[in-house]
Amino acid sequence: MKTILLGMLALPLTLVAADTVKAAAKLEKATFAGGCFWCMEHPFDALPGVVSVTAGYTGGQKKDPTYNEVSAGGTGHAEAVQIVFDPSKITYGKLLDVFWRNIDPTVKDRQFCDIGNQYRAAIFYHTEEQRRAASQSKEALEKTKTFKEPVVTGIVPAGEFYPAEEYHQHYYKKNPIRYHYYRNGCGRDRRLKELWGSAAGDAK
Repeated sequence: MKTILLGMLALPLTLVAADTVKAAAKLEKATFAGGCFWCMEHPFDALPGVVSVTAGYTGGQKKDPTYNEVSAGGTGHAEAVQIVFDPSKITYGKLLDVFWRNIDPTVKDRQFCDIGNQYRAAIFYHTEEQRRAASQSKEALEKTKTFKEPVVTGIVPAGEFYPAEEYHQHYYKKNPIRYHYYRNGCGRDRRLKELWGSAAGDAK
């Protein structure tokens, strides 16, 4: 049996591989739609315990959709982000808190300047536990919110997630000037401030 030297301890390679698989198996997924996916990556990227954030499309019928198809409407898909996270370092509840404070939960089929079902806000749950947590989070928000409008964000089962084209991934890093121009022009931060005050966009 092959061994690998870890510090002063020689362990069977098969045990090291098994530990790696076990660690990977503990990771979980969370999927959220909050309008333009460019603006939804950064809040989650900044969180300790988040392994990856991928921009993509979900919630519709079209297989392997393109950006042009989704943005034109008609595919049923929403722009979304899929987050892989380590639940031993960050809870799903924390991800929900960050999600709420980065969207406008009072509107249907739009977010800020982007209008259409493809820009709807939604929580796509992967497990029954996530569904319960999302529902409880929404109910708690209704009780504690400072704005008058009802919370209309959907909570729906997760389906197939299609990663967006590479140039969309972490767009805020690749094209910071264009990203901030779009974000400011869309009135996103202004509306978030109206809704959430000092907690707007919170990723802490």
